[in-house]
Amino acid sequence: MQSRRERGGRRVVSAGGVVYRRERGEVEVVLAGRRRSDGEMVWSIPKGQLEAGESVREAAVREVQEETGIRGEIEAELGEIRYTYAAYGGRSNRRRVAKHVHFFLMRCGGGRFADRDDEMDVVKWVSIESAEATMTYENERVLLRRARALIGGQQ
Repeated sequence: MQSRRERGGRRVVSAGGVVYRRERGEVEVVLAGRRRSDGEMVWSIPKGQLEAGESVREAAVREVQEETGIRGEIEAELGEIRYTYAAYGGRSNRRRVAKHVHFFLMRCGGGRFADRDDEMDVVKWVSIESAEATMTYENERVLLRRARALIGGQQ
C-alpha cells in the first residue's frame, strides 16, 4: 500500500557511500559539491539512482565512482535516509517524489578525481572532523558520525 507521500507521485531508490582513506595518520572522506541556482554550494555524500537490475550495493559503488572518480570498497552499511521533494515537469505539473537512499561505508580502493563525470561541481578529500561541519544536510551528518564511529574501531 502506498503511503500518503507516495500517492500521486513516484518513488525513487538511490544508493551512495562515505568513502574514506587514512592520510598521514588522519582519516579523510570524499565530499561532493554542487552549486544551486542561487550560487550556494551544497555539500553531500555521493549518491545516485539504481539502474535496471542493479542492487543497492552495486549502485552505491558505481555512483560513487561516477561522481568522484574514486573506487569504493564496501565495508559496512551506514543506514538509509527517506525524504520527499517536489519535482516539476513543466507548467504547473508538480508532483511529489518519495526518495529512499541506502548508504554504505567504503574504503578507498584507488582512482582519481580527474576520472569523474561532470555531475558534481567539486569533489574533495576533507578530514572527517571538517566534513561534519561542511555537510549541508543534517541527515547526512548523522551518517557521517556513524561512519566515524565505525572507522575509529578499524586499523
